[in-house]
Amino acid sequence: MSEGERIAVIGAGAFGTALAAVIALTGRHSVTLIGRDPELIADLRAEGLHEAALPGIQLPDSLNYSAEPDVLQDAGIVLFVMPSQAQADAARHYGPYLHKDAIVVTCAKGIDRVSGDILTDMLERELPDHAIAVLSGPGFATDIARGLPTAMAIAAADMPVAERLAQAISGRTFRLYASSDRIGVQLGGALKNVLAIACGIVEGGGIGDSARAALISRGLAEMSRFIVAKGGKAETARGLSGLGDLVLTATSHQSRNLRFGIALGRGETVDPAHGTLVEGALAASVASRLAEKLDVSMPITDAVTAIIEGSLAIPDAIEQLMTRPITTE
Repeated sequence: MSEGERIAVIGAGAFGTALAAVIALTGRHSVTLIGRDPELIADLRAEGLHEAALPGIQLPDSLNYSAEPDVLQDAGIVLFVMPSQAQADAARHYGPYLHKDAIVVTCAKGIDRVSGDILTDMLERELPDHAIAVLSGPGFATDIARGLPTAMAIAAADMPVAERLAQAISGRTFRLYASSDRIGVQLGGALKNVLAIACGIVEGGGIGDSARAALISRGLAEMSRFIVAKGGKAETARGLSGLGDLVLTATSHQSRNLRFGIALGRGETVDPAHGTLVEGALAASVASRLAEKLDVSMPITDAVTAIIEGSLAIPDAIEQLMTRPITTE
């Protein structure tokens, strides 16, 4: 993958805009941000600002904008930056416009709710002629767009593809580490959202920082077991897409999932189907169902699922977790 690559970023929300901006700032590539709202795209092109998503952050002059999918025909790398449950529809909509050799990179953190598959598996079914990679890890859109140092992971089935993508997309303040463990990278990204909700419940309920630390450490063990059971590598859980993202999402109030958990912990009425999207609320029940089929113990994920569904009160969930049989670490 040479200098001067044409890169398209589909999804003009906060994260998609931030990724498009940071890649454009490398000065090496022609980068186009693609959105479905022609009015928004026209405003971005005219103002170079996305006040709704990234207030006060000036976008680079070199960034291109389009609401027309036919611009994809020239792109060698295409980033899919829309919510996990919208990725299949996006593949069907944009797939016919992709260049035959384009590499598609999913940048969502979730599990397909319909099939229970990781997103790369689902996208391979929808786009069988394209290499599918995944970008995940600890990075908030505002930090990336402001040029604050950020490191994430990018995984492809073939390590040379991952390495080439890492070289192409990385810049002065945005560093990607290549991996061949697409399973581990994706499941880490999906499960850390569930665990962040659990940490939010602890914070909102005033249960204490010691409980948060216990959830992070035992949640990491839970994540590792699930990754291995699905065919991934245990060490991936300890990397950027697992532990790194978990620490960020479970401690920063920029995290939607943490804020959602805080609301639950305070006893507020919340509905993840409305308002701000909470990926962890969608992933929790899917992960619990898959874990049961795989005979993997995931008590924290199960508790979060039950709390969200209203079948388990928070005090009862804490008692269940604290009265589990004593075992080794």
